[in-house]
Amino acid sequence: MSKVFIFTASTGAGHNLAAQSLKESLVDTGFQTEVYDAFKETNITLDRLITKGYQQMVVNVPKLYEQMYNQFNNMNHFQQGIFQVLTKVMNPDIVPLINSGKPDLIITTHPFVTNVLGTLKEHNAFDVPVLSIVTDYKIHTLYLKKMIDAYVVGSDYTKQTMVEKGVAEEIIYPYGIPIRQTFLTNNHLERKEISDVAGTILLMAGSLGSKQMEKAFSSLLKVKEKIRIIVVCGNNAKIEKEIKSLYAREMDDDKIVEIHGFVNNVSELMDQSDAIISKPGGLTTTEAIVKNIPMIIPFYYPGQEEENADYLVDGGMAIKVDKIKDLTSMVDFLFENKYIIKRMSENMSEEAQKRSMSKTIELCKNLIAAYTTRKALPEPQPDPYKIKEIEDH
Repeated sequence: MSKVFIFTASTGAGHNLAAQSLKESLVDTGFQTEVYDAFKETNITLDRLITKGYQQMVVNVPKLYEQMYNQFNNMNHFQQGIFQVLTKVMNPDIVPLINSGKPDLIITTHPFVTNVLGTLKEHNAFDVPVLSIVTDYKIHTLYLKKMIDAYVVGSDYTKQTMVEKGVAEEIIYPYGIPIRQTFLTNNHLERKEISDVAGTILLMAGSLGSKQMEKAFSSLLKVKEKIRIIVVCGNNAKIEKEIKSLYAREMDDDKIVEIHGFVNNVSELMDQSDAIISKPGGLTTTEAIVKNIPMIIPFYYPGQEEENADYLVDGGMAIKVDKIKDLTSMVDFLFENKYIIKRMSENMSEEAQKRSMSKTIELCKNLIAAYTTRKALPEPQPDPYKIKEIEDH
């Protein structure tokens, strides 16, 4: 039985969900699969610094995050030095884990981890094929390391941006970002219609919720049509409480409202909806595409989510709203002109046809087969001078 290690990191839920979704499919296909949170496995302080720091920054100082995102997308010697230090910190724990576990394939779902593993492999710290899953729709420079054997990306658009950055076309596979199996059945067209309701809007903002959700909900309550509003607040209990309080003050008999915290049935809620209002995280975006649920985007974190939004809008799958108060008129307009929603849904359906988890699994098998063939040859030995160079940098 082939063994696969998947390395992720907890900066947002998307990377972990992609890892777990991929594990599900690999296990079902007969692979022995383990998922590791790379920073938790190596250094608790580093994990807190990166994961908590990311969450605090994108929520509280998004402009600073945007600046850092862009700086690291144009790596200079200073940024490269930071990742040399990161590699040094992770090396004593992550390399023994790999060498003792002897996986036949390593998969990474996070750009930081991809960068570190690519660097270590470049210095012969291990000899295992590495597959990088790109969990957003425009490539970030951190993903790009010459010792990565293959990339699975979300779209042909992503592949093209990588080719433009010098990545060999033959190692990029636009098979789609891995999503949970529950999303692969599309019951959108079979849902029961609610009488006298113009349509259903699903309002979400990721697992952490969003400070902008209350404003978005207030705008939806002003829509002139009788609509159903499903609100998912994620793990943010404060926002859930505020939205419930707002609805208690502004209750409208013309609106059917459901307010939830964290839920495990997002797939079912998407099936019941005509459109989704959400941040365009990589996983949420992919799930919406597979479900053919058009997106309305009134808020996003700068950096990768902004780029995801541009990808969706350019593909005719989403509409960006510059001001949250304009959601009212936008939703009214869409329900008055449902052919627009239908066309956006069709565009998503066309895009969804290109993704294939089975092809991703087949790619894993091919990478392992090539590695097994290489193992028959003398194994390359780690270069102690280059490893020491990383540690002493």
